[in-house]
Amino acid sequence: MPDPSELDVSELGYEQARDELADVVRTLEQGGLDLDASLALWERGEALAQRCEEHLAGARARIERALGTAETDDESDDER
Repeated sequence: MPDPSELDVSELGYEQARDELADVVRTLEQGGLDLDASLALWERGEALAQRCEEHLAGARARIERALGTAETDDESDDER
């Protein structure tokens, strides 16, 4: 299995991106990396955070659609 940090961020599920982002933050907080490694890791972290936001926005939209469908169903029931 490939190292998660080698995977394209766009292919990661929410949990994978979230877990790797936590690892990135932990590594950056520990310090000890040279500037180039730190910047590369920070950029990966930014991409991971964006991927998490995409997943959350998609989940939010699905919930809103489901609630909208439920409200429409309730309104139909009220008309009967």
